[in-house]
Amino acid sequence: MINDRQTERQTRVRYLIIAILFVVSCFSFADRSVLSQAVSVMPKEMDLTAQRMSYLLFAFGWAYALGQLPAGGLLDRFGSKRVYGIAIIGWSVCAFLTAFAGYFAASVAFTAIFVLRVLSGLFQSPVFPGNGRIVASWFPTSERGRASAIFNSSQYFALPIFAPIFGWLIHTSGWRSCFWFLAALGLVLAVVSFTNIFGVKEHPSISQSEIEAIERGGGLVNTDSAASARKNTLTWATVKKLMSYRMLVGVYIGQYCITTLTWFFLTWFPLYLSQARHMSVLKVGFAAAVPGLCGGIGGILGGIFSDRLLRRGHSLSFARKLPIMAGMALSMTIIACNYASSQSLMLLFMSISFFGKGIGALGWTVISDTSPKGMVGMNGALFNLFGNMAGITTPLIIGYIVEKTHSYNGALIFVGLIAFCAIVSYGPIVGEIKRLDFSLQD
Repeated sequence: MINDRQTERQTRVRYLIIAILFVVSCFSFADRSVLSQAVSVMPKEMDLTAQRMSYLLFAFGWAYALGQLPAGGLLDRFGSKRVYGIAIIGWSVCAFLTAFAGYFAASVAFTAIFVLRVLSGLFQSPVFPGNGRIVASWFPTSERGRASAIFNSSQYFALPIFAPIFGWLIHTSGWRSCFWFLAALGLVLAVVSFTNIFGVKEHPSISQSEIEAIERGGGLVNTDSAASARKNTLTWATVKKLMSYRMLVGVYIGQYCITTLTWFFLTWFPLYLSQARHMSVLKVGFAAAVPGLCGGIGGILGGIFSDRLLRRGHSLSFARKLPIMAGMALSMTIIACNYASSQSLMLLFMSISFFGKGIGALGWTVISDTSPKGMVGMNGALFNLFGNMAGITTPLIIGYIVEKTHSYNGALIFVGLIAFCAIVSYGPIVGEIKRLDFSLQD
């Protein structure tokens, strides 16, 4: 217990915490996307064809997915503060070295950047499991929907925030300057993280009344307590135990379905606009941003709506499931694009679909609500592993459909049906949403 704790007023330190998580998550998505902007001006001697570029993207994606379970185990074992901060430093150093690799010979530079993208993917793997773990400890149940929606909305806002910065840097100083910028920003954020991310009871600025409000509302305030015993959750026994619960398996499957929609918009949506809708490059850039912004707005509103349902006395299951299932139903409007006669109408349907996807993206909230105490990091990692498998399967499946049919109609139907599968997953498969209470000795 920290001495001289203020008890006469309740602080709001948890709002500073979620603001930091949002900024760090935006930084993470910016690092993932910077290469796609930089590659257009990289030296021709590097011979970055579409296939070779796909190798660089593949390097990050696989490493990020495979790093989830080790990241979850490290978070539960060593705490969010230490792992989170080291992760930020790690991928910032990778950004610095990527810029430096540009001075090597072309063949060496390509290999060096490939290896650095693998390392960056591994270093970034604790971010979202760490976010879920921190939210579970810092926020009462009735505020978790909004808190999780805020950090999860970073995927929608990162590009509109950072893409213009990267474009200006590339234009004025060359592609390496983007990575110098990310490296410097990362080190600043690492300092911010280390000086502000604490266990709830260890934070130097928190009042006793805020601690009591969080704990009374269901926050896991002892998750990162220095006095709490931290067990090694990075075992197959932990994975097997978590996978033995139908509720969690349903949540994992639901996240895979929801993330499939994300990867459609990240990969094939711009190509759909240019190839199927015959938009110019300039118009594609503007049109692709509109659904992303709608998704960000939907994501925040979904969290607010879910928390409001809880405060009005509805059950946890109803408050979480209704926005998710309704959002996925809205996402199925993507199929209507096949029948849209104009670009404006098509863009309207796409925006509605991504808005619904944002509303339904409450998976991290559910993870914070359901994870057994002491296993929030590992459960979040397993959840994120399932979700990010969609980053591997979605581009391949849609590519196969487009190649075989010479049309995007089947691809849009596929995405719509996957949204329906998310509804099924959160319906009969998940069942009641509740916190699990067990240990590996049970």
